[in-house]
Amino acid sequence: MGGELGSVGEAEARSALGWWLQAGVDSVLQEEPRNWLKPAQRMRATAPEAAPPPNITQPSHETLTELQDWLATSAHLPLANVTARRILPCGPENAPIMLLSDSPALEDYAAGQPIGGDAWVLAQRMLAAIGLRADQAYCASLSPIHAPGARLAGKARDDYAEIARRHVRLAQPKRLLLLGDGPSLALLGKPVAQARGHVHKVEGVRTVVTFHPRHLIKRTLDKSLAWQDLLLLMEEES
Repeated sequence: MGGELGSVGEAEARSALGWWLQAGVDSVLQEEPRNWLKPAQRMRATAPEAAPPPNITQPSHETLTELQDWLATSAHLPLANVTARRILPCGPENAPIMLLSDSPALEDYAAGQPIGGDAWVLAQRMLAAIGLRADQAYCASLSPIHAPGARLAGKARDDYAEIARRHVRLAQPKRLLLLGDGPSLALLGKPVAQARGHVHKVEGVRTVVTFHPRHLIKRTLDKSLAWQDLLLLMEEES
């Protein structure tokens, strides 16, 4: 062939392979003669891969039990994956009060409920202060997915806001207490600092925003503000 034999670098090898492919050298050994003048056959178009199922943000469920089952099993929830850990809502339908909290933290997952650990102890005291037992409250998280380090924002938060509105419609609580910035931003478009101190309506239900019990454990001075929020929530409709 001529020329000196020596080691071939990666760039030279790629260049040679590219040339061979352009020249039609597509096999190491070809025993049958090849018609080089035959027009090249067009590649047959392959069918596009099936698109993944759309994220279901407005499940068409007619009962609270159906919605709860969907939250427990749906693979289309934002942040959901095969290993995702879920914290499901608990409590009675038509409850005197519904607590909608931020996404679950580690202590919530350990307790197996939307509010766990010391935060749940404080939440029970808050309920008792307005004359309610813990088993009279329907408790849920904005997102049932326990995803450490993940923050709901953008479309994921909007999706969960739609799910939360349907959740409220099906749970039919008498009053709704939003705990923390997550539910407040999703349903009212405002953080706790701006939304608290006012009565809102979510799906026709009297709604008040206050600090999550986890926040109150760290910032005890805000407990007096939370107490004002609870009193506002329990005022009779005018």
